[in-house]
Amino acid sequence: MSRSKQSPSIGVDDLVGHLRDLASNLWWAWNEEGWSVFQSLDPNEWRATNYSPLGTLERTSHARLEVLACDPIFVKRVYDGLAARAAYLGERAWFQRGATAKQEGFRVAYFCSEYGLHESIQQYAGGLGILAGDHLKSASDLGIPLVAIGLAYRHGYYIQQLSRDGSTQVLYPEYDFNRWGLEDTHRTIACPIGSRLVTARIWRMWVGRVPLYLLDTDLKANAPEDRRLTEGLYKGEPLLRLRQQILLGVGGVLALKALGERVSVLHLNEGHAAFAAVQRALDVHSPGQPIQDSFDAVRRATVFTTHTPVSAGHDRYNSEMVVQELSGVMARSGLTPMQIADLGRIKAGDIKETFCMTVLALRLAERVNGVSKLHGEVSREMWKEFYGVPAAKVPIGSITNGVHVKTWIDPDAERFWKDEIALRLTKQAPTATGWRHAEDVSPTKFWALRSRLRHRMVHFVRDRLAIQCKRRGEGQGAVAETYSLLDEDVLTIGFARRFATYKRAPLVFHDADRLARILTNTDRPVQIIFAGKAHPRDEDGQVFVRQIFELTRDARFGGRVALIEEYDMHVGRMLVAGCDVWLNTPIRPYEASGTSGMKPTLHGGLNLSILDGWWPEASDGINGWNIGGTETFADTKLQDASDAANLYRLLEESVVPQFYEQDAAGIPHGWIARALHSAATVPPVFNSHRMVAEYTRKAYVPAHQIRGS
Repeated sequence: MSRSKQSPSIGVDDLVGHLRDLASNLWWAWNEEGWSVFQSLDPNEWRATNYSPLGTLERTSHARLEVLACDPIFVKRVYDGLAARAAYLGERAWFQRGATAKQEGFRVAYFCSEYGLHESIQQYAGGLGILAGDHLKSASDLGIPLVAIGLAYRHGYYIQQLSRDGSTQVLYPEYDFNRWGLEDTHRTIACPIGSRLVTARIWRMWVGRVPLYLLDTDLKANAPEDRRLTEGLYKGEPLLRLRQQILLGVGGVLALKALGERVSVLHLNEGHAAFAAVQRALDVHSPGQPIQDSFDAVRRATVFTTHTPVSAGHDRYNSEMVVQELSGVMARSGLTPMQIADLGRIKAGDIKETFCMTVLALRLAERVNGVSKLHGEVSREMWKEFYGVPAAKVPIGSITNGVHVKTWIDPDAERFWKDEIALRLTKQAPTATGWRHAEDVSPTKFWALRSRLRHRMVHFVRDRLAIQCKRRGEGQGAVAETYSLLDEDVLTIGFARRFATYKRAPLVFHDADRLARILTNTDRPVQIIFAGKAHPRDEDGQVFVRQIFELTRDARFGGRVALIEEYDMHVGRMLVAGCDVWLNTPIRPYEASGTSGMKPTLHGGLNLSILDGWWPEASDGINGWNIGGTETFADTKLQDASDAANLYRLLEESVVPQFYEQDAAGIPHGWIARALHSAATVPPVFNSHRMVAEYTRKAYVPAHQIRGS
């Protein structure tokens, strides 16, 4: 649709049709011209539906729609949004501008068990899903020929609520896929799992230029146990999880065939999807030829990204169970049960060794990478036995994760950088050189931005805390008290992530009395905001959540510690924009990459982190603070004590003093210089455009060896 200076009124039905059209592609999720249209329908319903365009439209009254249909300004905004999307989809993107004849038939199939695309589409549990969502968005922006495969979870992950004692209440809502803009492709597949065929409907969701196909077994034609395969994310016992992974990998490849999607490269994002390479090999196999030839061909065209730096984190199953559940898939392979089991073993014939999904992926992928340089080193050491060579010669590289800037940057911050340094985030390219001018902006204007973002975040947190109090029935006094918690002008530290125990959420409380002195200092106060979930079956992680909850009520901290329940993308977006410091305290080297700390830097935030994951590559001694060095201790108590002591020292001697060293106008010039240096050095490198372009150059194009079947 062409833009016009002023659009006339239209009928309500036409308006609703245009709004549904605008909502039909997730492009709206990272473009203000898209989502702001739905926000203006009804701001209250926009919040109530967790920022869902179709949910908001559904709950907007007919009377309101009649008014908007007669409002030429609003109608023009709708047309402008559609025109902006059409222009985006129609332009020749980065990859098309540089593609050559050698890329004929080039198309990547990206497999992942979860996708974090938007807070209103709950199909993610943590960093893996968020990373996958950002990957798709950058692939779209850069024009990478990519199609994605996943599962459509009716319950999503789970909704977290905290009881009066801080224990986690796990809620499983049933989502209405009609509110997600899913298209029914009217195609189904029959996926062999064990001795039976499981029917799966194929849904499609457009993420800009990228189609994401989601398999759904919640169909009346299926047995109850098979309907459970897409009930929820990471739910259930090992057998259910194994069957889900067969559906994802084998079913995903079958879905691509059913849809006529011809692909030349497989990208397995974590070992969950490894069965895709098995099915791919069976598809290209010619009768009478050794099956190993097919495995070799698929191996050359497969990319595998591992995200797990600890052995216990890799999916392992009883080999007999795997052979049984793969019996339908492998019926024509000619492999014996022992040979099938050996696909997932390091040592062939070792009946005591379990079947490992990561081993299967390593065996069937020629190009393997970790998600940071340090994680690459850890992975080479971890898998040297599999490759049978010293760690230095293990063929596992690294491509460090990044974040999709347009998804995570606050609109206020984006406008600030656009006005101050002419940063254009709509200019899609793997390089982001515009950020280097961040250090040139006015300290006064920058501090005004930081203050606005922090003020807004504090009010958001207060509102969330009040809602939590009301739901727990804590009384009007407790609810009223939440509005006096925290302070808009106080140094604010954020800790928001999955509450896995290795991330050590309670570490900052190691010496509670010392921390209390830091937080409640009259002249230089500090406050900390926490958010995060642990897996429902992770009892130790749930204990950490409860500990933090109890500490928020500890009188020693004077109301300067807060915990928000139900950590999702919206909460994350608010915190990374508003917090001055982002705290990261994993046990090194258990954080494969991490990406949350990349996001505050888009807003002038600073990292205070253990040297783990991506941070060793980014830290230059000025753009944040390192908690300790690279030393590690076998004794976990000694490690905690050492890291906590270093954390307190940094807070007392550097972080807090620098924030409060302000001139007569209240401007902390030293702090601002450090923050602007962070903005100038981190976003140019640690963004998903760079990451996806690196995958394309280093992995996808080299793996473009065979044509789709």
